[in-house]
Amino acid sequence: MSPSSTELYLKSKIRTVRNWPHAGINFRDVTTLFHDPEAFRVMVESFSLDATRLGVNLLAAVDARGFILGGALAYQLHKPFMLVRKKGKLPFRTVGADYALEYGKASIEIHEDACKAGDRVLIVDDLIATGGTVLAAASLIRSLGAEVVGVAAVIDLPELGGSEKLRAAGLAVHALCSFSETE
Repeated sequence: MSPSSTELYLKSKIRTVRNWPHAGINFRDVTTLFHDPEAFRVMVESFSLDATRLGVNLLAAVDARGFILGGALAYQLHKPFMLVRKKGKLPFRTVGADYALEYGKASIEIHEDACKAGDRVLIVDDLIATGGTVLAAASLIRSLGAEVVGVAAVIDLPELGGSEKLRAAGLAVHALCSFSETE
């Protein structure tokens, strides 16, 4: 399948930083998209259409770049917004999960009252790599009785297998663009 004009446009705006934060990693820097008002608008509008189609009534954003997108999307849709944070960053009672990164391990938490049964949640993040962060977030959200109806990400790195794992876990994945390891 050939890339869409939206995908080509966004890819042209994303900076790749080679060998960061470790040798062999190609870091896809989406801060360039946040700096460009038109690119930012394109992302939010695209995710907004998908969230409306999915019947989302709550947005969950992953620490930290996901917060920027999730906040803008929550504003656009007039929907509540919950934070999926790194361990130890939330002030109230939390539930947490550990997960593997493509280059290490980490833990995330959400407030125990962040969602409830009947909520239809869209998880928003900047990038899907191995899928560990989003799978952990989905597990936490589901543990509180809410339904995770999809995942919205700017970038998919399909060679790392994350989007495939998310789909296997029953999550609809909407990535605006993808990068191969050689790009």
